[in-house]
Amino acid sequence: MRLVYAAEMQALDRFTIEEVGVPAEVLMENAGRGVVDLLLERFPREVYRGVIVLCGPGNNGGDGLVVARHLHRRGVPVRVILLAPEEKYRGEAGTNLRIARYAEIPLIPALDEEAVRTLAGEMRAAGVLVDALFGTGLSRELTGRFALAVELVNQAGVPVVAVDMPSGLSADTGRPLGVAVRATLTATMALPKVGQVVYPGREYVGELRVVDIGMPERVVREKAPPREYLDREWAAGVLRPRAADTHKGTYGHVLVLAGSRGKTGAAVLAAKGSLRAGAGLVTLACARSLQPLMAGYLPEALTLGLSPETPDQELTPASAEAILSACERMHAAVLGPGFGLSPEARELSVRLSLELPVPAVLDADALTALSGRPEQLREARAPRVLTPHPGEMARLLSRSKAEIQADRLEAAREAARRSGQVVVLKGAATVVAGPDGREAVNSSGNPGMAQGGMGDVLAGIIAAFLAQGYDPFEAACLGVFLHGASGDLLARRHGPFGYTASEVAENLPRVLRELEFYAGGV
Repeated sequence: MRLVYAAEMQALDRFTIEEVGVPAEVLMENAGRGVVDLLLERFPREVYRGVIVLCGPGNNGGDGLVVARHLHRRGVPVRVILLAPEEKYRGEAGTNLRIARYAEIPLIPALDEEAVRTLAGEMRAAGVLVDALFGTGLSRELTGRFALAVELVNQAGVPVVAVDMPSGLSADTGRPLGVAVRATLTATMALPKVGQVVYPGREYVGELRVVDIGMPERVVREKAPPREYLDREWAAGVLRPRAADTHKGTYGHVLVLAGSRGKTGAAVLAAKGSLRAGAGLVTLACARSLQPLMAGYLPEALTLGLSPETPDQELTPASAEAILSACERMHAAVLGPGFGLSPEARELSVRLSLELPVPAVLDADALTALSGRPEQLREARAPRVLTPHPGEMARLLSRSKAEIQADRLEAAREAARRSGQVVVLKGAATVVAGPDGREAVNSSGNPGMAQGGMGDVLAGIIAAFLAQGYDPFEAACLGVFLHGASGDLLARRHGPFGYTASEVAENLPRVLRELEFYAGGV
């Protein structure tokens, strides 16, 4: 499903109205009716205790008036609180205000803070509150009676349904503009907005549902930006089914360049991620002194012992030619997990980042070795997928971690632009950006995955899809979604945290089976 910023959604609406010819009144009617359908589905008993719809000026308030009318027609007790003078409701919103008055729906004006404050008791007594104050176009901080109304909604202790966007929440950044509604359910129009799926926005949105407002699919397909919300439907459409007449050579050979003294687990986890994600073969390359240990950890993987090595069992530049020669029979690589940060390991890492002749995932120490110099990767011999966590991204771009976290999608976008490669910025709501303008935000994953080794598994998963011939951006997105989905399945089965990175890797076949069933409509 496509993701949009506020201005992009407005452009799609405008095109639908002006070029396609769908009347704005029809879009608003469909929006309000769709919200009511969700209300009755999600809160079938609560609505009959009474619904209060808070309407601000503009189209969001117009949507709220449509909601009130359809609830009224279905026998639901409903009242509308108007937080703007009636003359502020113009166009389609004004039309729906006139209809609501004619239908004898109770309209309660609340044009100052004192009037809003007197309604606090009624809000607490309602079965459901509908927030139709401000939609995606809000860009200023809420103040006065609007800020007070939001505070009272949040204090009411009853379910809250936000129309399109929780009022006070930026549709672009997911950050509250002063105060913001904390919704139980957000019914967003046509497409999800970036601010609803990144943090902290996710914490304000509650359950996110998309309402079909009658925008033709062709408009979305041809006019929406190439930015995806990675969910089960998207993944099922991208994952390729396997033909019966295949063998291990069909699914590629991954070379894992990882591990050193005290960090052998990183190498094993990356290799395990590749195997569990379906790579036909995996070879784990490491210092020769570590080779017996690696082979014992993971008998399904081949091993390649290299020398000379540093006292900390890190590889040196002298291994470069052997590694590059081994790549002649490989289809993808992972470079960096536990690789080491000695001067020798850094030198080798930078050279391999540029010279590996196969698509490669650069993670952990490989990214640190490139700190402040992502432009070097424009000279890489084959595509690269960078998988930094926020600290690594900060070093890569020579920015603070706070700056990275303030706008994660923009940080990934910058790294992709500067490096010319696909970038995966890990964390809550992992984001992916490609140098060609494609972007994605992940829907899967949970706080239980905040544990060492998870990134190593992810690097291996992405490499497996590279080896199977997926486009680097799709390989990155598919890996990110499946990795998070595996964690989600473990959280449902075992508890919210305490499962390990190894279990995330081992659980991948179950996730793939569920995805296959979903794709087949089973």
